[in-house]
Amino acid sequence: MFSKATSNTQTTPGKDVLDGSLPDTPKLIHGGNYIKEGRDSTKSTCLIFSPKEEDSVGALAKYLQLFSKHEVNLLRIESRSSVRQSNVYEFMVDCAPGGNLNAVIENLRAECSYFSIISRNYNDNKETVPWFPRRIRDLDKFANQILSYGNELDSDHPGFTDPVYRQRRKYFADLAYNYRHGQPISRVEYTKEEIDTWGVVFRNLTKLYPKYACKEHNHVFPLLIENCGYREDNIPQLEDISNFLKDCTGFTLRPVAGLLSSRDFLAGLAFRVFHSTQYIRHGSKPLYTPEPDICHEVLGHVPLFADPSFAQFCQVVGMASLGAPDDYIEKLATCFWFTVEYGICRQNGELKAYGAGLLSSFGELEYCLSSKPELRSFEPAKTALQKYPITEYQPVYFVAEDFEDAKQKMIKFAESIPRKFGVRYDAYTQSINIIDSKHQIEDLVYNVNQEVQILMDALKKLKQ
Repeated sequence: MFSKATSNTQTTPGKDVLDGSLPDTPKLIHGGNYIKEGRDSTKSTCLIFSPKEEDSVGALAKYLQLFSKHEVNLLRIESRSSVRQSNVYEFMVDCAPGGNLNAVIENLRAECSYFSIISRNYNDNKETVPWFPRRIRDLDKFANQILSYGNELDSDHPGFTDPVYRQRRKYFADLAYNYRHGQPISRVEYTKEEIDTWGVVFRNLTKLYPKYACKEHNHVFPLLIENCGYREDNIPQLEDISNFLKDCTGFTLRPVAGLLSSRDFLAGLAFRVFHSTQYIRHGSKPLYTPEPDICHEVLGHVPLFADPSFAQFCQVVGMASLGAPDDYIEKLATCFWFTVEYGICRQNGELKAYGAGLLSSFGELEYCLSSKPELRSFEPAKTALQKYPITEYQPVYFVAEDFEDAKQKMIKFAESIPRKFGVRYDAYTQSINIIDSKHQIEDLVYNVNQEVQILMDALKKLKQ
């Protein structure tokens, strides 16, 4: 759930504890790639550096004095053998806000054989990579950095003058605010009024799906009825839906307390995580909502996340966003808007809706496939520049031939994003691998060759 209204990231042996010369001195963590959690790495600046080979002995102690001299507190430190150079250590440090960080950075750039910055706050147009989550649990660090919260409704919101509704919205926001990765999603006992509102939406939309929705949506929807409690008289629980999606494509749901920035929302997709609301629109206008609600999420988005091709397309968009400059985040968010939210595709010579904003809107689902709007072919470089309204029906929609075609186009578009590294999702550890060295690429090619060999062996057996 992201906001479009604002746009229109083998250890080496050593001491377990450092000498305490730095304020807030952390422990040096050993054991695979595990990093002790800092207080909030989205507010810190992460530095990755390798000493020159001739300076490798005792280098860490030397650099720690540099941080101490300039009064920069460290939240965490990781050391490992460098993947870029042999016989050299690589250090990663999380720097707390404060102190003379500029002086430290200048010294490290001059003295180190490799240096990189990953930051959400430090401004350096040449080398800084905006902070992004490296592990799925890192989503906890920005999930509550929302643009609106709970009962903070605009004056034109249907529930603005309803104190009961506002209190209910705060209840849902508090549930999401206290959620952490790995926990089951809280089950909600919806009120009769909320179920009645859901029923109106459910009845009206399910009448339209056979004619207007894409085949993937119509294939999955009966499975949701069977497995997740989709009924006119029952609002399904996010926990049940999340478990269903995980079995289908590895996607999971995460409750969110309000609107996320485009960067944060897209980053979740890289881990196949969709940030979802649990509240429902105001009962006075059951066929209208000024912001995404559970009807939009579970009727519009969820069915497509159970489709492997569509799930892969969404992850491609999310991966492309990691470490991308702000202007490219805006372009990716716009492509997301015109595909995952308001996308149309061709199937068997007919136009069908696959965007959640269409599949959850009784009026716009019919309108988008009428003769009134303008239809254009989905081309990411052009689509990314298209302006659009957020409070009325879209005057322009973009048509994809199919999800695979859209995915390949997005992959090609992602190649234009100025990043000095590649990213790869490791499904085993649910983490992001940064690829920025020849050694890493060689290892990945070796692994790919092994997978290809397995496929070739299977093909030989089929031919026997």
